Amino acid sequence: MKHFFTAVALCTAVAAPVQAEEANYILATASTGGTYYPVGVAIATLVAVKLQPGEGIAMSAISSAGSGENVRLIREGEAQFGIMQGLYGYYAATGTGPLEEVGPQEELRSVSMLWQNVEQFVIAADAATTGTMDDMVALKGEAMALGSQNSGTIGSNAALLEGLGLGDIETDYELVYGGYGPSAEALQNGQVKGLGAPSGVPTGAISQLFAAAGDSVKLLNFTPEQAAAADAGRELWTPYLIPAGTYPGQAEDVNTIAQPNFLATHKDVSEENVYLITKTMYENLPFLQAIHPATKAMAIEAAIAGLPLPLHPGAQRYYEEVGIEIPARLIAE
Repeated sequence: MKHFFTAVALCTAVAAPVQAEEANYILATASTGGTYYPVGVAIATLVAVKLQPGEGIAMSAISSAGSGENVRLIREGEAQFGIMQGLYGYYAATGTGPLEEVGPQEELRSVSMLWQNVEQFVIAADAATTGTMDDMVALKGEAMALGSQNSGTIGSNAALLEGLGLGDIETDYELVYGGYGPSAEALQNGQVKGLGAPSGVPTGAISQLFAAAGDSVKLLNFTPEQAAAADAGRELWTPYLIPAGTYPGQAEDVNTIAQPNFLATHKDVSEENVYLITKTMYENLPFLQAIHPATKAMAIEAAIAGLPLPLHPGAQRYYEEVGIEIPARLIAE
């Protein structure tokens, strides 16, 4: 009889459904002129529509300074989710770059790859002698808009330009800090000679810039040699083609590079909630894609491609359910 009750108890334990935890999460994005914010709003809206009524899981997207600040917001509990560049995931995992002083971010976990962050360097057309990143380097000493302070934008721009031969963008350029919208306006008004706006394409602020400034601005190409130098052995950036016509007046294809963007969370967020959020995203991709075209790059086949941090167990559970093999490096200890 004792064994009978033990078996019943075990069966009951296995069969008991895992309950979601009611929660109101904050999803940190970046400036409103880029891609992070509208994609974050799309994800938060999807969660509100699909998970809040039945599971009590809500999410709000907030504007932030971007990847660098999002690492801090999650670490300090001011946000539970954040969209980040692959580069900042690399910094977080290794405790290098701008995170060298605080060390590896062991509380961070990956949820999903989202889309590629396309490097877009735009300069005044009268300074575009080659049409490649050599022109950007040649503008040393000029005013530049390379992102908000402590943003992933300024961090990735610094890493790329260092690979191309600049020492320190803080001293090599006269930096004008701001989001994508103000940066585009500054270039249009002649306050800066160029900008760097890594984002999904098309980027709203860049579209507006080309519509308003026309032939007076130029989107720069990366040569294969420049692409390799900029990546500097990190294996994060890969070639990316911006087709002609992507932006107003863009008559030719532009060859640039791109790194992955991904959704991160804190390891202590409920496993069941992360599972449900991950499942909901991939079962409703048309919903996301209708809100922002950058999410058209999302596919379950690419969900874990290039992730720089271990998976949250909730996300891992969903991916395993749909048949994705998880490499050892993405399994959290």
